[in-house]
Amino acid sequence: MAKADIGVVGLAVMGENLILNMESKGFTVACFNRTVSKVDNFINGRAQGKNIVGCRSIEDLVANLKTPRKVMLMVKAGQAVDAFIDQVLPHLEDGDIVIDGGNSHFPDTIRRTEYVESKGKLYIGTGVSGGEEGALLGPSMMPGGSPKAWPAVKDIFQSVCAKTDSGEPCCDWVGENGAGHFVKMVHNGIEYGDMQMICETYQMMKEGLGMTNQEMHEVFTEWNEGELDSYLIEITRDILGYKDEDGNEVIDLILDTAGQKGTGKWTGIEALNLGQPLTLIGEAVFARCLSALKEERVAASKILSGPKPEFTGDKKAFVQDLRRALYAAKIVSYAQGYQLMRAAAAEYNWNLNYGGIALMWRGGCIIRSVFLGKIKEAFDNEPDLTNLLLTPFFKDAVEKAQDSWRRVVTSAVAMGVPVPAISTALAYYDGYRNGRLPANLLQAQRDYFGAHTYERVDKPRGEFFHTNWTGRGGETAASTYVV
Repeated sequence: MAKADIGVVGLAVMGENLILNMESKGFTVACFNRTVSKVDNFINGRAQGKNIVGCRSIEDLVANLKTPRKVMLMVKAGQAVDAFIDQVLPHLEDGDIVIDGGNSHFPDTIRRTEYVESKGKLYIGTGVSGGEEGALLGPSMMPGGSPKAWPAVKDIFQSVCAKTDSGEPCCDWVGENGAGHFVKMVHNGIEYGDMQMICETYQMMKEGLGMTNQEMHEVFTEWNEGELDSYLIEITRDILGYKDEDGNEVIDLILDTAGQKGTGKWTGIEALNLGQPLTLIGEAVFARCLSALKEERVAASKILSGPKPEFTGDKKAFVQDLRRALYAAKIVSYAQGYQLMRAAAAEYNWNLNYGGIALMWRGGCIIRSVFLGKIKEAFDNEPDLTNLLLTPFFKDAVEKAQDSWRRVVTSAVAMGVPVPAISTALAYYDGYRNGRLPANLLQAQRDYFGAHTYERVDKPRGEFFHTNWTGRGGETAASTYVV
């Protein structure tokens, strides 16, 4: 049998489906799994009769590959990736390529790229989004690492990835070392935000407006035909309309405690590290943390009081307000995510293609939506754009939605229905459009208790001053620093 175009290590759901996807596009794939019985089961099962080579060791896998050899790891993020890299490297030649297709944290990918390159080999860390179905039918792929490796894998990656309606591949080179996994991390953070905002909208409909699941199903069906057309709105529509074999509406049987794998948390931590106001994704992460305190919340619900949700206005009009508020908050979330990517590009010397990233997210991934096409247009028109809110399309969209957005937040507060993500998006918008925030008072406070100094409006930026506020502090100032 001819040698394989690529080797894949790891036969969990994502690995198996990606192999079948690659084979269906005309590539011969070699596979290996640490538990070798999984190889036998796969070769004798789903892979039977296909151009897939089962291997019983790393040496066997490498021996079955064309040069430059391409070994893709589809194993659990963390120590397992490092362990397999060390197992694979001794069997490779200079110029061969190691690929990590797992959900690795980008600093690990920066470190691994440097390590593998120091051994004369090339490294790619690629974010893969779309879950089980995406891996099989076409995921969104976000590769970064050693630039010299891209031409060798480009045909495979762009063949197996999702395509836009116009046929463009939802995969392109993102940037150096950890850039691909960083962009995947931001994707996951935005996913947290989108899901939380949809959940808040659902709670407003359910508790605030007293709507049935069927009524909400019909609303989400309608919304998926307009500017909110997206995978997450689509599956929300389906979930709200789903009944089990006994006729039960399954959504009402699910316990209200959310899990998380940590990628949203990573996004929030990196925003803090880079000093970026990623407020919406931060609130989405904290909302999951709050949901996990189920027993505490049940106990608190019997002690703590608040208003009883009661809506007296025009429900149909308010549903339209909810649609506009969700859309406006979504714009803010993506604006914040792109601000974080710009800050990271400056920090890590990455040359990110922001329009290209929006294109990669147009298909295959969890946040895929019509909306992303507008983001690509915005960056194609203005590659150095500082904030999506400043483009004509998004500025007009938010202005049209603004009154509805404020009504939703005001009504939610009055009714005692929590909307942390939608409301923090509005707070960010109001802060970003404000030419003078109260940080002057904050700087005075810092200077008062810690002599941290401040700049003045009547002096050039970069000059720092200290006031002896009490008359007892003297003129010595602390060193000035900005995080």
